Amino acid sequence: MSNNYNFTPEHDAFRQMVRKFVETEINPHVEQWEEERIFPAHELFKKMGNLGLLGLTYPEEYGGGGVDYWWSTVFLEELGRAHCAGVPMGIAVHTDMATPALAELGTHEQKERFLRPAIAGETVFSIAVSEPDAGSDVAAIRTRAIADGDDYLINGAKMWITNGTQADIICLLARTSGEYGFKGMSLIIVPTDTPGFSVSRKLEKLGNHSSDTAILSFDNVRVPQANRIGPEGMGFILQMRQFQRERLAGAIMSITGMERIIQMTIDYCRKRETFGRPLIDNQWIHFKIAELLTEVEALRQLTYHCVRLYVAGEDITKEVSMAKLKAGRLGREVADTCLQFHGGMGYVEEYPMARYFRDVRLLSIGGGADEIMLGIIAKYEDILPK
Repeated sequence: MSNNYNFTPEHDAFRQMVRKFVETEINPHVEQWEEERIFPAHELFKKMGNLGLLGLTYPEEYGGGGVDYWWSTVFLEELGRAHCAGVPMGIAVHTDMATPALAELGTHEQKERFLRPAIAGETVFSIAVSEPDAGSDVAAIRTRAIADGDDYLINGAKMWITNGTQADIICLLARTSGEYGFKGMSLIIVPTDTPGFSVSRKLEKLGNHSSDTAILSFDNVRVPQANRIGPEGMGFILQMRQFQRERLAGAIMSITGMERIIQMTIDYCRKRETFGRPLIDNQWIHFKIAELLTEVEALRQLTYHCVRLYVAGEDITKEVSMAKLKAGRLGREVADTCLQFHGGMGYVEEYPMARYFRDVRLLSIGGGADEIMLGIIAKYEDILPK
């Protein structure tokens, strides 16, 4: 871990606490949770809530930590040390993807009812944006929430939903007016015990096996309009803000994951001998590892730049899109290179390399595909075709 002037002795102590939690409460169970294709979110989140880990930047009034995002940065870096990507992703969905809009613009009543138990680890949150026919193209969503008296009547389906089979609360992006495109959407809080809500099925994925991913169905689900976050029709804009925090969280977690797998590869190449000498003695191998470490450090500094801007209240859309793009592509390069240096051991499921190779691939797809990031960067640099 590189030293950085933003981290104090208090940050360091907090880092050690989170690292111990990962080492004692997550890593020993990874093999079981991967095999079961789910981790016990309610049990794990309650332990995290008791330690004050689930609402670091949220108001103290509702049980949060009331600190800035540098503390979340430490938290996410340490989550990235887990021996799988599925569990950290499920946690980050709860802390950095499904609750930021509620914490920022929710009413006092909404925060008391929904945010406080989320911070305490008493409920599991999920974010529901993508649909069978609308993934990266958020403006194309069809799920509708039609006003009916003081309520909304919700119909539609959501797909690729992390924590979907376990969630108590869904932060739902739905169309509340007939306008096509980004206008006319709203963010609505939907408790999953509401009649008409159901999990259509759980999805089997290439990687991130310990994270449950589901298709959700909404069949005349009735919720109060008082569950809407912010003004009606502002949902797309609020979700774009949540996406920035989601992308930053993903990039931060990826860095320590890359470092872990590179260090594992160094250790393997020191011990593994071919043609009478350790693999690490091959110039191509130690040069390539040095190059990867350089790229990882460059990515870390880019994410720290994003954090500085975010803490200062600046727009991080362009910079965080760059970080997300770089993280996804570098993660794939790290996985491919390190697997190659492991040889046959990298290709067997009994060794951690294969899991990392599968898990890291999602980073270039989830939370906005590489192509979406490139489009955002091009737009901000004004290089799109006129």
